[in-house]
Amino acid sequence: MSLTSILSAEAIENAVKDCQAPDSFCYKKFFKLCGLSSKTPQEVKDVFQILDEDNSGFIEESELKFFLQRFVPGARTLSEAETRTLISAADDDSDGRIGAEGTRHANQTAFGAKEIQTQVPLMLMISPRMASGMQEKQFTASLLNFFVYNPTFGPREGEEEKKILFYHPSEVEKNEKIRNVGLCEAIVQFTRTFCPTKPAKSLHTQKNRQFFFEPENNFWMVMVVRNPMIEKPNKDGKPPTQEYQEEEILDTVYGAVVKECYSMYKLFNGTFGRAVEAGGAELLIQKLEKFFYRYLQTLHLQSCDLLDVFGGISFFPLDKMTYLKIQSFVNRVEESLSLIKYTAFLYNDQLIWSGLEQDDMRILYKYLTTSLFPRHSEPELAGRDSPLRPEVAGNLLHYGRFLTGPTNLKDPEAKFRFPKIFVSTEDGYEELHLIVYKAMSAAACFMISASVELTRDFCEQLDALVGPQLTLLASDICEQFTVNRRISGPEKEPQFKFIYFNHMNLAEKSTIHMRKTASVCLTSVHPDLMKILGDINCDFARVDEDEEIIVKAMTDYWVVGKKSDQRELYVILNQKNANLIEVNEEVKRLCATQFNNIFFLD
Repeated sequence: MSLTSILSAEAIENAVKDCQAPDSFCYKKFFKLCGLSSKTPQEVKDVFQILDEDNSGFIEESELKFFLQRFVPGARTLSEAETRTLISAADDDSDGRIGAEGTRHANQTAFGAKEIQTQVPLMLMISPRMASGMQEKQFTASLLNFFVYNPTFGPREGEEEKKILFYHPSEVEKNEKIRNVGLCEAIVQFTRTFCPTKPAKSLHTQKNRQFFFEPENNFWMVMVVRNPMIEKPNKDGKPPTQEYQEEEILDTVYGAVVKECYSMYKLFNGTFGRAVEAGGAELLIQKLEKFFYRYLQTLHLQSCDLLDVFGGISFFPLDKMTYLKIQSFVNRVEESLSLIKYTAFLYNDQLIWSGLEQDDMRILYKYLTTSLFPRHSEPELAGRDSPLRPEVAGNLLHYGRFLTGPTNLKDPEAKFRFPKIFVSTEDGYEELHLIVYKAMSAAACFMISASVELTRDFCEQLDALVGPQLTLLASDICEQFTVNRRISGPEKEPQFKFIYFNHMNLAEKSTIHMRKTASVCLTSVHPDLMKILGDINCDFARVDEDEEIIVKAMTDYWVVGKKSDQRELYVILNQKNANLIEVNEEVKRLCATQFNNIFFLD
């Protein structure tokens, strides 16, 4: 979801330009100019979710001074007076923060949730007519069902329930579970009569879309997604009219999500077959319930797009000398701590070095950047000469800490248990301890055979060895990155909006995505353009040859897709009056400036 999917880019730009002068911000005028005043309550909530960077459910006063920059990167910050005026308009209980629906005066439950809502000042501050309730309601794609079954586990009549290994939501009545699984099994078998090796991958209906995936022989995963919908109110007390937008769902995107669900399960549990061999269907059922009960809560289907199809890795650009320092660091650590089998090194959630196979690193990278790192986010420390880190010979303080395993090495009750992962080997797979250690913005992942018991002594040795070196490396990388940014000038809106993906090394780069997490996808283009990118990708997937596709959108944008030598490039150009020749020249200019060492066929 992006701001431009709710508000027009032109309206946002006009609203921000109107208040560029210091102390000229008027929230009433701003909301009117950007078009937020005319939006539905649901759309206002969607905008709030995008603005709420830490997903806390509130926008704090410290965040509000960057309010304009959430709309346009590079806009000015609000003054203290403007910030106080904005927050006082919606902060009814004076707690210094704004919720999506303003203040909730309520009793707290045992879980800290607020039960009774009595006022919605933020909604009314933006648009008083939101209280009328006569607005269209928009519903994004959402998960209806997710289940895993094996038809060979209940082959006879009366044993149908044995086929079902996992079903979400669990409270669904038993006969309905059996009926839904039976329907999917029948669809798969029917389509196999036409092509035994390629059964159905999806089923389209008006209200939902079903996706089928067979990750292992006879094990099937099915995800049912409710199509996006608009609910239009009717007069005279008639029920609202529901309009389903089934064309908004792309098979490639959500098919990739199902495959990723399996890859993530396999990373932490191994294959389905392994569990059955170890403890029968009962053990597999336990593992599936334990894993997917939590994992499915992290799926935000409305945020999925072309990047989920690629499942790529963002690499951090480095100069040769700093890269060699990191290579030397990895070699020293692996030599000193011989138990370490594999190492990966990341900075700012971008990969620099990995000793794992590509497919293993791809799914581990996804876990680190969308789950583990966000749970342990912290204020960054920048600059090598930070006064908080005195360099005293033999007593170098550092900022290193374990993200997995013990939270405090000095705690006598500390537990030295690390998550275990499964990675591919030539003859199958191996089980490893996953140690993730972070210092400032740098993170090192160390993988050690699960057959080894990790002790306090080993963790203290790793902390003493890695902590100071990783802290120095993080400072060096930060300095180099700062110098490069200073040379390139102030950060500006990207001149070209593009997505690049290399199938050979899984490298991806996007100037379209301003923010991409598991729960929020903040893009700088309209969703219709993202849909066109997905359609072009589908066309590319149907053929093996290199090709180029150019589309003129209804909004006068040009969309270009190039596939060449296992690389894909998608470009969006805002040049209303350009012709095909001029568009082609612009794409060549982009390739020359951004990909000068990468060959694209013309």
